[in-house]
Amino acid sequence: MNEVDAQAADRATSAQTILTAVLDRAHLGDIHGALGSIAEDDFAPRSNLRARLQTLLAILGPGLIVMVGDNDAGAFGTYTQAGQNYGTTLLWTLVLLIPVLYVNQEMVLRLGAVSGVGHARLIFERFGRFWGAFSVIDLFILNALTIVTEFIGITLALDYLGVPKLWGVVAAAALVMFAASTGNFRRFERFALMLVLGSFLVFPVLLFIHPPAGQMIQDMMVPKMPQGAALNEVMLLIIAIVGTTVAPWQLFFQQSYVVDKRITPRFIKYERVDLMIGIAIVIAGAMAIMAFTAQTFAGQPEFGNFVNAGAVSAGMEKYFGKAPAIFFALALLDACIIGASAVSLSTAYALGDVFSWRHSLHRKPTEAKGFYAIYCGLIVLAAVLVLTPGVQLGLLTSAVQTLAGVLLPGATVFLLLLCNDKAVLGPWVNSRRLNLFTGGVVAVLVMLSVILTGSVLFPGISDTVILSILIGGSAVGLVTALGVSFAQRRLRRQEAGNIGSISRPAIVANDKWRMPPLDQLPPARLSLASRIWMIVLRGYLIIAGSLVLFRIFQLATSGT
Repeated sequence: MNEVDAQAADRATSAQTILTAVLDRAHLGDIHGALGSIAEDDFAPRSNLRARLQTLLAILGPGLIVMVGDNDAGAFGTYTQAGQNYGTTLLWTLVLLIPVLYVNQEMVLRLGAVSGVGHARLIFERFGRFWGAFSVIDLFILNALTIVTEFIGITLALDYLGVPKLWGVVAAAALVMFAASTGNFRRFERFALMLVLGSFLVFPVLLFIHPPAGQMIQDMMVPKMPQGAALNEVMLLIIAIVGTTVAPWQLFFQQSYVVDKRITPRFIKYERVDLMIGIAIVIAGAMAIMAFTAQTFAGQPEFGNFVNAGAVSAGMEKYFGKAPAIFFALALLDACIIGASAVSLSTAYALGDVFSWRHSLHRKPTEAKGFYAIYCGLIVLAAVLVLTPGVQLGLLTSAVQTLAGVLLPGATVFLLLLCNDKAVLGPWVNSRRLNLFTGGVVAVLVMLSVILTGSVLFPGISDTVILSILIGGSAVGLVTALGVSFAQRRLRRQEAGNIGSISRPAIVANDKWRMPPLDQLPPARLSLASRIWMIVLRGYLIIAGSLVLFRIFQLATSGT
């Protein structure tokens, strides 16, 4: 690694100076959010409602942007496919994903606020170049494909709205690049929050089409599979729903964005509220999309014959008039723009962290050339691909979300290990209960990935085999969760007396504790069993991911 760009002082109420691991000086200083500012040396207690509200408004942003950015082109494609092909019977999957969303994103916001370092750099520092390279390569490939799907969504929306494809794509790409390249963090966040407001365009569509509320509530509360549907096809769609709702890029984006916004541990509770608001918006939007699509095609010839999100607009106009179709197309366009911005940023942040480039929205392009080159390069590449004649990309979106679902277990394992690393998080490490839950989530994600791999290798896989995997996987998940909890508890006992100079939680309040500079951290300890399991998981994910990438290549080149 190159040496860090800066190591700076984090102010405390005492005279003691606490060194941090911050890599870019632009990540230090006053908070200038879209809706307010907080001075770096403002340690005044928020003792009344007005002060707490002002603080929350200044902090709002990371959780809202990462969550609403998640309802992007892939989400629109996946949720409309679920609604058109299976009605509202899969609404329950979104309810089950709420705690998974919160737990994953809360862990990365905590890592960002406490460490001052992005997710990719922490993986490199704590697990070495071998594992760090895997994580960043996974991220880069998946993000590049995801950004292509964002521009596919833009073309679908533009096509329905009657805007020429060439000029519309060029304008969208220019807008996304310009918004992040002004060297003003607040200006970008205001742009992003305007797009967050634009995501509310899906709710007028819900009012126009008014699906039955009783059926929606029942399908939300009672898990069931669509009657008469092939179980392997339904499971593939569920994996895509998981992949689009809990995507790996979100982990890298939120941690780095929290760092770039200069949020420190004393504001974690406000950032958690920001995250909860974002989750409420994204889940409500996802449910609305699935429900009004189901109602649009219920009893119609198109039911069960999903094509793409653009065809959904045409169906809405056919059965409910032009107004809801226009709202839907505008919401899709808005979602694709915020998705392209967030996913590109997550990649640029990650590579900036790994290579110790200057990587901040507080900097102008001339001050952070590598950071902006990656950001803009991905946007330009995606725009060129969707404008290239003869490239068949219509079915790519769903496949990319499936790939995200396949790669998510590996990303979650690293996240879980980092959040149990006492040297990194000190008093902010995971609780035993949280480890138990997250260990179970990892096992379930691997189980879904096994089903995906089996379905690709053996397209005729029987329902009995899938059910056996689900039952067996659930048992393995419980054992894995218990094992993770026990192993981390034992590891903490071993580390309790061996964290040397970083054992400052005893003399520094939790909301002032920061991770020390990277070169002062003791080596990370992984047991032999943990290393073996990581190698096995990585080997499996390479096989599963390669199969999905092969399928994506087939879709992109032949359109089948």
